[in-house]
Formats: sequence, C-alpha cells, structure tokens
Amino acid sequence: MNQPEHTLNLTNVPQPKTRKPRTKTAKTSLLPPLDWAATHGPVSGAVSAATGAGALALLGAATHMPPGIPLYVGVAGAVGHGIGVSVRRRLTGRTMAGRAASWLLAGGWTTWAISTGPLSWAAAGTLAALGVGIGAMASNAAIREEAVELERMSTEARSAAAKMNGEREAIAREWADRIHRVTGIQVAVFAVEFWKTGAGFSLAAELPGGAATWDRIASQARALATDARLPLGCTVWVEEGDRQGRVVLDIATVNVMAQDFPYQDDFSALSILTGIPWGLLPNSDAAVVLLREACALILGPPGSGKSTFIDVVLAGFARCTDVLTFVIDLKAGAAGIPWVRPWLEARGLKAPKTGAVPVPEDTAPGVDWLASTPGEALRLMEAVLRINAARQQGYQDLLDARDTTLLPVSAEIPQVEVVVDEGAELLSAASFGDPTMKALQEAVKKAMRTTRAMGIRFVLTAVDGNVSALGDTSVRKFSPVGVALTSGESSGNNLHKLFPSAKVDTRQLKAKGCGVIGAAGADGFAPTGFKGWKTSPSMVRQVVLATNARRPRLDPISAAAAGDDYARRWDVDRAGWLWEGTSTATPASPAPATASGGGLNLSSLRDRPAAAGSTGGGDGLAEVIAFPNARPQGLNLTSLRQDPPAPAPQPPSAPAGPPWLAEAIDAIESAGHMGLKVAAVADMVSRSRQTVRTALQEAADRGELVYRENGPQSVFLHPDHA
Repeated sequence: MNQPEHTLNLTNVPQPKTRKPRTKTAKTSLLPPLDWAATHGPVSGAVSAATGAGALALLGAATHMPPGIPLYVGVAGAVGHGIGVSVRRRLTGRTMAGRAASWLLAGGWTTWAISTGPLSWAAAGTLAALGVGIGAMASNAAIREEAVELERMSTEARSAAAKMNGEREAIAREWADRIHRVTGIQVAVFAVEFWKTGAGFSLAAELPGGAATWDRIASQARALATDARLPLGCTVWVEEGDRQGRVVLDIATVNVMAQDFPYQDDFSALSILTGIPWGLLPNSDAAVVLLREACALILGPPGSGKSTFIDVVLAGFARCTDVLTFVIDLKAGAAGIPWVRPWLEARGLKAPKTGAVPVPEDTAPGVDWLASTPGEALRLMEAVLRINAARQQGYQDLLDARDTTLLPVSAEIPQVEVVVDEGAELLSAASFGDPTMKALQEAVKKAMRTTRAMGIRFVLTAVDGNVSALGDTSVRKFSPVGVALTSGESSGNNLHKLFPSAKVDTRQLKAKGCGVIGAAGADGFAPTGFKGWKTSPSMVRQVVLATNARRPRLDPISAAAAGDDYARRWDVDRAGWLWEGTSTATPASPAPATASGGGLNLSSLRDRPAAAGSTGGGDGLAEVIAFPNARPQGLNLTSLRQDPPAPAPQPPSAPAGPPWLAEAIDAIESAGHMGLKVAAVADMVSRSRQTVRTALQEAADRGELVYRENGPQSVFLHPDHA
C-alpha cells in the first residue's frame, strides 16, 4: 500500500502565486522570428520608444507633417495607456506617472524634431537622453510594482492563513495538552492538516529530548481517543514522523468503519506495478497494495467478509492490464463462479438474469483459469511451474537488455496471480494416502518460493493463522502483505499472528468487512485499520464486462510451456461442471405437487381466484380441499382426516454444547473437506485444547461433525464434506 507520507505543510500558509513566463511554439520561417504579442521590459520598452520617436520624426520631416500631430498622439497615449490601462489593471501611481510621462516626452520630442530637423547632433543627443530617461522610469516603476504586488499577496495570504490557522492553533493546543495529560510527554505540535474527506485530521509534533519516544505515545493511543471522547470506531493512529524525534497522529472524527461502501464505480485500468486498491483507510483514502514481488495472506473467521474481500481482490486483478488470474477453490469453485458466469451467458450455456442486459458474444471469463478439484488444481500448478521455467529461459535476452533480474511485466508478458481460496488450509490438509493432494501442496510451496522473479505470485486465504492451519511458517514468510479481517473475532488472534507487534485496537473494528492491513519490506507500511468494499454478483458482472477488452492474454512463451493443460482448460470434460445440469432458459414457475407428494404447494396459487370446484364459501369441505391453508371458522378438520393428525412441527432446539460450539462448527464447515485440527479450533475460540476436543467429540457423537483420525493430522470435518 502506498501509505500517504506525513510530510505536512509546516507553515500552513498558502504560498503566493508566481507568474510563469509564456512559452511559444517555434515555427519554421524564412523571416526573423518575431513575437508581436511579447511584452516589453524596461530596456526593450525604452529602446522601442526612442527608435519609434526617431523614425516618426524622420517620416514627418520628409512628408511635411504638421508638427502638432505627434504631440496630440502623445497626449492620447498618456491618457489611454498611461492612466486608463494602469487604473484598469490596478497598477501603482508610480507606474501610472512613468507611462504617462513617457508618452508625453516622446510626443514632445517628436514635435520638436519635426520643427527643427531630426538630422542634427542636438536631436540625436536629446533622443538618446530621452531613451535613457524612459528606461530609468520604467525600471524604477517595475521594481516598485513587484514590491507592492508581493506585499499585497502576502497580506492576502496572511489573512487567509489567519482564518485557517485559528482552528488549527486551537486543535494544536488542545492535543498538546491532552498528550501531556495522558502520556506525561510534553510535545510541541507544529502542524495540523485536515483530511480532504472531512473524516478527521493529522497533526505532527516534536518530542522533547531525553527518553521520550514516539512509541510511548502510540502505546496510549486508546487512552488518547477516550480522553478526546471520539465516537466509537474512531481511533488515534500514531507513527513516527519524517525524522527521529517527531511523531504523527492520525485522528479520525467520523466512524468510517461502521459504514458500508459499495465497490467504487471506477473500473479504470490499473497496473500491478503501481498498486491495487483493496479498501479504505480511516481517513477515507484507498488502501493500496503493491504485489509485483509479494504474496498476500488473508485471514478471517466465518462471517468476517472474507468471500466479499476475495471479490475485491479479483476485481483489482481484472482491472490490471498486466495481470492474468488463476483461481483455485476446492469448495466447488465458489469463489470463481460469478467471474465465469458472463462468459457462460455469452456462449448460451447459462440463462441471463431476468432483466439483465445480454453480454457481448466476445465476452471472456473474468478469471483465466478456475480449478475446483485437487486434480484440476494440480494441472494448474504444474503449468505454473512450467511457465516459470520457460520464462527464465525464454526471456534471458530481455532481462539482459533491461539489466534486471526481475521479468519486466507488461500487457505482453502479464503477471500470473494465483488466488487460492482457503489456500492455507489446503497446505495443511492431511495428505496421507492422497498422492494428488500431496503433490498439489508441494507444487504450491515450491511456486511460492521460486517464481517471484518471473512474475508469478499468490494470494491465499485462511480461517486461522496458526501454524497448524498454515502447514508451516513458509506461508507467512513468503507473504509480506497481510490482511486480518477482525469482524467475528473474540480476541484478535489473527491480527497478532500476522502482525505480532501491531498496536491496533481491534475492539474498534467489529463491523463486517473491517480489518487490519499491512505489508513488510521496502514498499511496505505499518499495520493499520481499514474497511473493505461491499461487493455483489452484479458488481462482479460489471467488472467483467468493463474490463473484457483490455484483459491480457498469456504470452506465447508461457502458453507454449503450459501446453494442453492450459489450452483446454475450458473444455467440456474439465469445465463442464460449470454448466452441466443447468437450464439455459428462464425456468418456469414450478407446478404444484400432488397430494401424494406430502401436501399441496399452493404458493404459486396465492393471490389467484379460487380453483374450479371451490364453491366460494358454500360448502366448507370444498373450501378446505381447494385451500388447505385457509381454515373455515367452526369447521373441525379432524373429522375430515383418515389418519390421525401429525404433530405440529416444533421450532429447532438450541444446539447442544457450549455457546462457542456453533462458531466452531461453522468454521469447520468453511474449511471444506480438509477440516480443522483441535488446536486450530482452540485458538479460534480461545479455549483449552482438552475442552475443545471434548466438545467436538460430543458433537461428532451426535452426528454434527465427523472425526477423521490420522495421527498428528487428525481433523474434524462437517458431515457435508466427510
């Protein structure tokens, strides 16, 4: 993320505008280059006036011009240009007097020269003196004019700054006192900057000498927010300034985190080289991540908005003109299906949503490859490794020409982003007896280690950040970009597993879609709270259609290396599960079931006239048979039944076990066929392993879970995935 640097305006005073010289485009011409619109300075203006007066005197003497005409012209120039223009442009009196005097002197000399003859030493000497005098007056007037203009602008700037600084000074004094009261550190606030969004402000302060450090203030961020009585969800974010001995505080006054923000309507082109927005910071700026060389790990418990966040990730990649996205989702491909649906509609394999605009026939899938089974995922990963090897060999000349070891990613050679939903669980899944899963795990780990230079990176998601859930520490090691979605967490476990030293108060980040985002490395930024955008299938459809024409294709060297595994990825024998067994036409309303099927389904008959055979209120028996949900008053339905009435359905009882068991079962269901270990569930619900093991085993005895015993790799699974 390109975190905005806190280089605050230390003066907070608008700077005076400076005039920029005009620039003219040169044109090829045989004549000398002349600019008739150019203005004159003191020297060129004086020379122009002197030469003009001399030329007019020669012309007047030769043509016997009446001597008074130049004087009249001088008077008119003094009134019009000297006085009129100066008044209109609000010039100083000295400039006005100098211009008027120049016109009068030039006109007077020309009249005298015509009368006495311009071809004399007296005329030449007085003309030279006239030019020098006009130049001196113009130069003096220009200096005075510049000084007055700067003084005027400085006065206006000081006036504007006084208005702005009044509120800033009050905030600076208030927060300097608050910091001293809460932390015991006396700081000097020297700059206050209001956020453009109006959601808060930032302030910069100098720390005193001695043992005072910025992180001492950071440790009291929560107490500062409490002392300021900020609204719930508004935090004080503290970080080091642009140099040691300075501290910067970002203070939110509007709770951005509690609001829902639909994904932005801007589907303009992005690049993996310049960053991709993944959400909103507390100051409403975009949280931008740089993923050219970095993998990303996204953690979030069930209900935290992880699936929605995956759509944000895929949308950012779809907008990039230099990224191809491969998706692995072993939960029936759910993460990628909405991104493929417009393509299925274009091929007539899926019926469009009622009222939706038909998609163009050339619509391509929004993701370039979708794997929903271990076998297809292994094909994908083996192709990725072959692409990496082929690029290392095939682009040696390009790397040498660019003098780099990093493949220059572009629209012609796009980066491959492999998004693995629940990918961390994939790496930790028990693979004993399953060679496909074991090979898939090894391929993912190897690709994360070896493909950075050749433009192949990964985004993985997980419910939990434990080593037992991630398989080993390599996932975190190769994922410098981290996202911990905190909605639904009870103790901030994922935050501390991704960012052990982070001092973010997750108690203020409980709304769905909230979390903490951070990145390590030179392009990184400190962990900070953020709010994810809200997505929907219709938004996904808009992104796919808006980016269809500019999404890149795999470069020929990579495509040749990927081979038939890549070329036939959408064949019916491998992708037919996306459309087989589905209707390509809008389904008709279902017909009511017969009585032998367990009772009439009359939902399609509601708000319609009574069926034929109903007497419309005459015979009670006919009314009950036609409309079994409408009981006539005073009619005993028991007498009409051949069998005793079935007992009325009872509301489902609360699940047995401790209160946290339902959350644990949801997490196990989200983990799919890989299940979760006892240790992972214990960390998630903040209970001891023995307590969790007992409760899960009791749930398994009731049939709510299934226990797969496999030594150290034993896991609990949901019955739907057993």
